[in-house]
Amino acid sequence: MGYVSRRLRERFRGLRTSLSQLANLRRIKLPKDVRDVQQCVEAGLDPLHSAYVSAQNFVSFFAECVSEFSEFNAYCQEVIAAQDAYMPGGPPMSPLTTSYFCTWAFFDLRFGTDLETIGTCLLDVSNLLDMDPSMVEIVRQFQGSRMGIYEHCGTRGSKCQLRELVTGSEFICHVASGYRGEAGQLWYVRLCPPFLGLVDYQIVFTTPYVLLDTTKADWTAYLKRSLIGTPHGGTPQGLYEFLKYGSDRNSWNEFIFHAYHHHRSDAILLAGLPDVKGSLPHAT
Repeated sequence: MGYVSRRLRERFRGLRTSLSQLANLRRIKLPKDVRDVQQCVEAGLDPLHSAYVSAQNFVSFFAECVSEFSEFNAYCQEVIAAQDAYMPGGPPMSPLTTSYFCTWAFFDLRFGTDLETIGTCLLDVSNLLDMDPSMVEIVRQFQGSRMGIYEHCGTRGSKCQLRELVTGSEFICHVASGYRGEAGQLWYVRLCPPFLGLVDYQIVFTTPYVLLDTTKADWTAYLKRSLIGTPHGGTPQGLYEFLKYGSDRNSWNEFIFHAYHHHRSDAILLAGLPDVKGSLPHAT
């Protein structure tokens, strides 16, 4: 538990409050779009996607509640700076989609001396907020998730089969955006795992970023050379940390922003490699 989480626990213990009471204390009402899983399913969403959407909305509400506390000043400054720089929301304004940016801001953006995230802070105080155990678990899964680069290996019914570069791990996935793609494509996406036996497949939570003008060998070589000299080197942990946190906090945001090629309603197409500036359509 880091410094920010410890301060937050002290605040909540002092207030002797629950999350709903905290909302009243901070004069913030529970947003109408914070829906439970059943409501999401009734709206026609996949059950696993529904669970993650509900969790993302819950975390967003939590982040809004705590953002006025001084220990989150550094976090807020980073998020505001990124919003100003990349104007997230999806094409044509920006290639950074809301689903991508929010999951980055909540679960990948580390702040403070102990490199905490909004997700780790929420998990550290979850027992003081009367959180439902299933919500705690899915936030834990969200926090552990990351973006990754995968080869499309075909479809199985309504699902896509993806194989991760470098690790070779294979996953059967439901694509939340509805994009089917085709075998041989490379995707940059966030996979979120099933939990509590709800389903037996992963969810592609973010709108797929389809990587153009590069090959599997190009990206494999890029990932391997990027791990040279890092604390964990070419180990699975090293790959995990590079894909989740990048070489710096905005390196993957920069890649998406400069690599934008074009888009369709259910996918965004990027071109080039992050360390080959001339290959990026919008590099400066």
